[in-house]
Amino acid sequence: MSETSPSSNSADNDATREFLTFTLGTEEYGIDILKVQEIRGYDAVTHIANTPEFIKGVINLRGVIVPIVDLRIKFNLGTAGYNPFTVVIILNVAGRVIGIVVDGVSDVTILDSAQIKPPPELASTLDTHFIQGLGTKDDRMIILIDIEALLTSPAMELIDA
Repeated sequence: MSETSPSSNSADNDATREFLTFTLGTEEYGIDILKVQEIRGYDAVTHIANTPEFIKGVINLRGVIVPIVDLRIKFNLGTAGYNPFTVVIILNVAGRVIGIVVDGVSDVTILDSAQIKPPPELASTLDTHFIQGLGTKDDRMIILIDIEALLTSPAMELIDA
């Protein structure tokens, strides 16, 4: 984390944002660090009947039942493989605790507004409303996800409208 003096803190918040970056397959994604509650290794989940394939099941996290979503399956990125590097990012979204399974967590990346480009305009048949933009840092391209828009969308079937 970077150090900032109290007087420059509010100005810095307008110009820079922190993202937790993670990998799914060969791509790197980023989500707002403020939505992240914790990061844990992937453990067995309790499967729930008649849920979409991308909802792996639920876990009991210190007395809270947390649904677990596999983003690789949700984004149609091929077969999800689980290994010692597979992690679950526990998020606090819209007052709910939800876990997302990713291939691995990279780091916390700070991007300023000049490093964030708007998402590409693709055919209207593609659902890209949850992509905030594309971040560039060094030689990396990071797909920035509006994780709250994604997880609260009706297609996810996680949060009642």
